[in-house]
Amino acid sequence: MTGKPELTRLTRGDSGEGSGECGSDDCPNVYATGHGSFVVQGSTFTGFRAPEGESLVEIPEEILREAFRALGW
Repeated sequence: MTGKPELTRLTRGDSGEGSGECGSDDCPNVYATGHGSFVVQGSTFTGFRAPEGESLVEIPEEILREAFRALGW
């Protein structure tokens, strides 16, 4: 992949609406890519070790619900 991928933010994070799960600009968020996948931003999950080259993040249930609503699911 070349360049920065296009991401559409599906959650509102620290905008004053939505989940309210953060204090500054480091909120859990869900983004849609331009090619049918999703990127999640959240706290690193340390319950087990992910395979090389992969990461696990933990985000609150309400963040996923908000992303689903944004997609009309």
